[in-house]
Amino acid sequence: MLKDIAFIFGTTFMYATPLLYGALGGVFSENSGVVNIGIEGMMTIGAFSGAASTFILLELYGNALWVPWAGFLIAGLAGCFLALLHAIACITFRADQVVSGIAINFLGPGLAMFLGGRIFGGSGTTPTIPLEAKLIRPFDTILKGKPLLGMMLNQYISVYIVFSLVGISWYILYKTKFGIRLRAVGEHPKAADTLGINVYQMRYIAVLISGFLSGLGGASLSMAIIANFRPTLVSGQGFIALAAMIFGKWKPQGAMWACLLFGVTTALQIYLGSPAVGLKISTHLLSMIPYIITLIVLMGFVGKSSGPAANGIPYEKGKR
Repeated sequence: MLKDIAFIFGTTFMYATPLLYGALGGVFSENSGVVNIGIEGMMTIGAFSGAASTFILLELYGNALWVPWAGFLIAGLAGCFLALLHAIACITFRADQVVSGIAINFLGPGLAMFLGGRIFGGSGTTPTIPLEAKLIRPFDTILKGKPLLGMMLNQYISVYIVFSLVGISWYILYKTKFGIRLRAVGEHPKAADTLGINVYQMRYIAVLISGFLSGLGGASLSMAIIANFRPTLVSGQGFIALAAMIFGKWKPQGAMWACLLFGVTTALQIYLGSPAVGLKISTHLLSMIPYIITLIVLMGFVGKSSGPAANGIPYEKGKR
């Protein structure tokens, strides 16, 4: 029984991590007034870039300690690139933010498959990253010989980074001048503009942060949970991250609890589908659990939640 609980606990944190990166990205973007439903595409290009760059760097420089970190950073920058396109369309040219996000969700996977096919051939799947080149487990040595604690706490470094980012994000948004200004342009951009705050600049920064974090979320899938990129790797997790952000009322701590909820549904799906449990239920039905929970959450909470007042409304300086 304890072993089962430890397995569910550890798996929850592992699968909540990619969602939390994406949800935190959404928190920054939408608190500035820019809707970002392109998290899925940004996570996908991040997942590809992280795995592909890590494999290429291994070929060039061998198994150096900095290689996985470089791959992780490149993944964030790849997400940042798509976020820049989203920002240019929505902030500079005042395009419809939902339409732009949908375009990003097509562009991310398409670009990943195209580049993967050109670089590695085949269907765009990257070669498998060796175990030693994956993101590290910082407490692997300490927890060796402690099976229950190991199952719960022996996580990849990406897990510890993202849960640290929850506290950092909360502090930035609610305790710093930058965060107050960012939330101001998401609530009352005209009032913020009259006080000398550059609305366009703040929104650009927020959207780029969103893309960077989403790219890291994709890399936490392809460089930790899985050891390569495949076209179906992200498969809707960007949309679940978006739902978690809404469920969490556009706040870092709320998004964290929502992602843990979705993480535990995935853990239960894996646990119930394991041969040890022996549950005679189709794996296809079990795999629907996280998405059913997402729909229930959206139906139950979207109507009750209200985001920043100017969220989704393009700002035009000088217009009344």
